[in-house]
Amino acid sequence: MAPRANWKGFLRLSLVTCPVALYPATSESEKISFNQLNRQTGHRIKYLKVDADTGEEVPNEDIVKGYQLEKDQFIEVTKEELEEIALESTRTIEIDEFVDRTDIDPRYLIRPYYIRPDGKVGHDAFAVIRETIREMDKVAIGRVVLTNREHIIALEPMDKGLVGTLLRYPYEVRSEQEYFDEIQEVKVTKDMLDLARHIVNQKAGRFDPEKFEDHYETALIDLINQKRAGKPITPKEKPAATNVVNLMEALRRSVGREAAPAKAGKPAKKPRKAAAGQKEMLMPIADKKPAKEGAAKKPATGARRKSA
Repeated sequence: MAPRANWKGFLRLSLVTCPVALYPATSESEKISFNQLNRQTGHRIKYLKVDADTGEEVPNEDIVKGYQLEKDQFIEVTKEELEEIALESTRTIEIDEFVDRTDIDPRYLIRPYYIRPDGKVGHDAFAVIRETIREMDKVAIGRVVLTNREHIIALEPMDKGLVGTLLRYPYEVRSEQEYFDEIQEVKVTKDMLDLARHIVNQKAGRFDPEKFEDHYETALIDLINQKRAGKPITPKEKPAATNVVNLMEALRRSVGREAAPAKAGKPAKKPRKAAAGQKEMLMPIADKKPAKEGAAKKPATGARRKSA
């Protein structure tokens, strides 16, 4: 089942307009998540919205937004007032300009979305906009309102659709000088560069996300499966830290270490399938009955795949 659209509206390039829908391009739903429990009872912890002074619970209809001027002094802003200042980008992604991909500093990238035509009409106009961006080899820059905030969005063609990446505003990006000013100026010798370059060449490859495994997520799955099976949990030994003081010696050792696997000729370990197979990793343990009785009473052995 396809995910619900985060936003629906129009994509506009000058007078060319088409209805579009915007969908999240990434998902966190496959990751292990935990509930907070009462250690004594095994029951879930529930959070309530309470008045900070009286301690009484406040119903949702009585909760409003407020901007803090100073301590204990707020300006209340109503939903109606926020709707009155709604921007055109609430309903329309207006393409303002086209830029080179290399012009966009990676620090400004937030998260990607898929954009496709919404409904049966507008496919022709969508194709014209998409192919124009593709033909010009540019990135289209527009604006869109998500979660009541206006964002800059960078649009690029992908297959038959578009990928829109939200961008940060300049005030959201910290200056690197705050962190880099105290880095010492160091003279790097040619010998050191040659050795480092050799290491890079030994590690050279093509970026393929399928090669990578989330080791912490895998460890969590193993931990939960061991607890479900009633097996004892034994901490793993941590690797001993190597204390190489001489930088040149460290580079030489690194060159030798990177060359060793190539000589051995052992095939690289295949990572487990993550997104597609994560749920299958938490299948019921063999020869175990489905966790009915006592599951709520013993949270330590009744961990679930997802939070409710």
